[in-house]
Amino acid sequence: MTVHFIGAGPGDPDLITVRGLKLIQACPVCLYAGSLVPEAIVQAAPEGARVVDTAPMTLEDIIAEIEAAHAAGHDVARVHSGDPSIYGAIAEQMRRLDALGIPYDVTPGVPAFAAAAAALKLELTIPEVAQTIIVTRTAMKSSSMPEGEDLTTLGKSGATLAIHLSVRNVGEIEKQLTPLYGADCPVIVAYRVGWPDQAFIRGTLADIRKKIRASKITRTALIFVGRALRPDADFRDSALYDADHVHVLRPKKKAS
Repeated sequence: MTVHFIGAGPGDPDLITVRGLKLIQACPVCLYAGSLVPEAIVQAAPEGARVVDTAPMTLEDIIAEIEAAHAAGHDVARVHSGDPSIYGAIAEQMRRLDALGIPYDVTPGVPAFAAAAAALKLELTIPEVAQTIIVTRTAMKSSSMPEGEDLTTLGKSGATLAIHLSVRNVGEIEKQLTPLYGADCPVIVAYRVGWPDQAFIRGTLADIRKKIRASKITRTALIFVGRALRPDADFRDSALYDADHVHVLRPKKKAS
């Protein structure tokens, strides 16, 4: 018996990995975060499978379900949204499974920031504009941020920021990042990426708070901040395919 932690992607059922889908199809028990994982994904569970929405459950309730499956010798598909390594709350589940001696593995999924960039047709790492992506959040009602991970510190890098779980804290984002990125820095809010009602709000640090308020979006949104979101048309090409960039797979041509 094994518990399979599965990243289901951001919402579009087509974005789950082949491995993840096969595991769901094979497991007689499926536990999924119903507030973030569409039912279409878990409908792939085999006929007669126990399919449980964990959204209203506590951690203890979830572990009890897994213990019952373990006692019956049933594999469990534990389905999370996006990629479970990013704000997936799997660490505490794995800690308890370790204590109980219940085996598990993890199947990665498409993270929301990658799905949003694809939908927006964006590259988040533009040569000489931004070569770093920082995935972070801000402290609100959840756990506090560790020392040194506040936006003022992270923003000094000038990296492309993908800020999760913070759409209701956009005023603080504006306050902390405007001195570092400038009031005209591009901002994109990605709402419910991969779902039928996905939406994108484009603005700047100066006006994004007003636009979010007008949209009435209060949850399930990701905020991008950075110059790579709207690069100048004359940004330099990557060296990857430059004719003068020689590497082992494209050696220097001999002079004729």
